[in-house]
Amino acid sequence: MRVGIMSFAHIHAEGFVGNLRAIPDVELVGFSDEDAGRAARAATAFELRRFDRHEDLLDAGVDAVLVCAENARRRELVELAAAARVHVLCEKPIEATLADAEAMRVACEAAGVTFMTAFPMRFDASVAAVKRSLDRGELGALHAVNGINHSEIPNGHRAWFADPELAGGGAVMDHTVHLTDLLRWMTGSEVTEVYAEVGNPFYPDDVEVDTAGLVTLTFANGVFAAVDCSWSRPTTYPRWGHLKMDLIGERGALTVDAFAQALTAYSRHLPRNPTWIGWGADPNQAMVEEFVESVAEGRPPAVTWRDGYEALRVALACYASAASGQPVRLDHG
Repeated sequence: MRVGIMSFAHIHAEGFVGNLRAIPDVELVGFSDEDAGRAARAATAFELRRFDRHEDLLDAGVDAVLVCAENARRRELVELAAAARVHVLCEKPIEATLADAEAMRVACEAAGVTFMTAFPMRFDASVAAVKRSLDRGELGALHAVNGINHSEIPNGHRAWFADPELAGGGAVMDHTVHLTDLLRWMTGSEVTEVYAEVGNPFYPDDVEVDTAGLVTLTFANGVFAAVDCSWSRPTTYPRWGHLKMDLIGERGALTVDAFAQALTAYSRHLPRNPTWIGWGADPNQAMVEEFVESVAEGRPPAVTWRDGYEALRVALACYASAASGQPVRLDHG
């Protein structure tokens, strides 16, 4: 299978290079990026063939692409790929508006191509163990979940994350989608009500977007969840981000820390000192392998367009709730 990467805007594109190269019978053809500086850095750092136009990458005869553009630029690339009958793994949130996300679905369905949303935490070993525990009923009925998803503020050539036009929001847009997806997956239920307090307590003089949010989610089956999402980590923190959940059931409680499998390293040669070096399995590897296998087998992927769309609905509802000061209802007719 011939695969390409469309844009190196998203930080995960860098890891996807190694993920694709590790899969037998997959040829990483190259990447396309219309940002000359970013493209030059990626071509040199990863020894990849560079295409200055996205159309040129598609014309090179790829079977599938990983779309890693800025949030608000993904629709354009997905539509280009669909028109070329090329399957798509798309970063999340899948777009910045629901209308653009819907247009992506229409394009892919009309072309008969796969659309998978890139939610790697579904493929994390510890998170998957929690899902199996819930499915076996070991906690009994699930009552409530408290979740956090933190990181440092993206900067440098990733500063577009804090550009409201390109990102569609800030930390809430960046981080709410992950936990929303995991909670939908674990509960088998949809979010019916969202309430959020959104603000910028960490970088009020530097960025126009939110850097923190406190979100409460009510699910159709009665589960209640709280999500603490922020860019609160300092650049000196030992690792980029953090995703953790406390689950409360009728027969017990369970805590999962998705990035706890790490060694502490101290060295003046490391970019962070100390640094937490993860030794657990790479969830991105399993996610990319699932995408490739779904395309090869002609079946729907484990994570679909609908999963990306529903997570985006919740993120946008957070902003609507914060603006009105009231809960926002989500219908699933």
